[in-house]
Amino acid sequence: MPAHIKGKIIGFLFGLLIGNIPGALLGLWLGHLVDKKLAGAWGFVKDAQQEFLYATFATMGHLAKSSGRVTSEEIQLAEQLMVQMRLQPGQKAEAQQAFRDGKESDFPLTETLRRFRSRTRDSRNLLRFFMEVQLQLVFADGELHPAERRLLHTIAAELGFSEQELEQLLAFAEAQLHMYRQGRAGGQGGFTTPPKDRLRDAYRILEVEEGADDATVKRAYRRQMSKHHPDKLVAQGLPKEMMDMAKEKAQDIQQAWETIKAARNLR
Repeated sequence: MPAHIKGKIIGFLFGLLIGNIPGALLGLWLGHLVDKKLAGAWGFVKDAQQEFLYATFATMGHLAKSSGRVTSEEIQLAEQLMVQMRLQPGQKAEAQQAFRDGKESDFPLTETLRRFRSRTRDSRNLLRFFMEVQLQLVFADGELHPAERRLLHTIAAELGFSEQELEQLLAFAEAQLHMYRQGRAGGQGGFTTPPKDRLRDAYRILEVEEGADDATVKRAYRRQMSKHHPDKLVAQGLPKEMMDMAKEKAQDIQQAWETIKAARNLR
């Protein structure tokens, strides 16, 4: 049944059941209002998803260029994201164009970010996810260039994040990168880095102090999982192509929690 007439049909049949023809007409009208509202909501989500994709790759291009030149690692990361998102040829071409747009000296960063923020209805979880993707790029070559850091402060401010929140995001992204690299170095057999370093990264991913009590750490874990829940993010406007990225972040949070649980002997 087409989504745009589903409410009308249900309303008509229900109204007919309880009120004959007058009831059916009233039900049809109410169903029309429901269909219209749902269509508007779906249109918002679709617009937000399209805006998300463009803003993501254009801002990445701008960040990559901010240090003077775009490195091969940054280009490779952008390409890897496109592959991971399983972009169709047309979508990939649009993402590549967005990246090129961002590299231009006259790229309207402020306008792009404000439009993106408006499309997402200022969803903190979506805006945070966007920032986390950008941080993957700045750490792609293993270092955070001073020009990139300055631009990150501008981006964060436009999206409503304080300097303290940005530092938390940087710590989260760096710890996540460590976890990824440790996993690759250790292969299937586990990690190669000292447990102390791994535990430190786990606390940074949960954004909680190492000296916090068990209840506080558990609340931090639940809070992070709620922020990164893939289904919630997609419902708020995250492109479905980014679902796998969201799942990976949730898995990293789960892994961090398991590391802390083992260290604290929690169940």
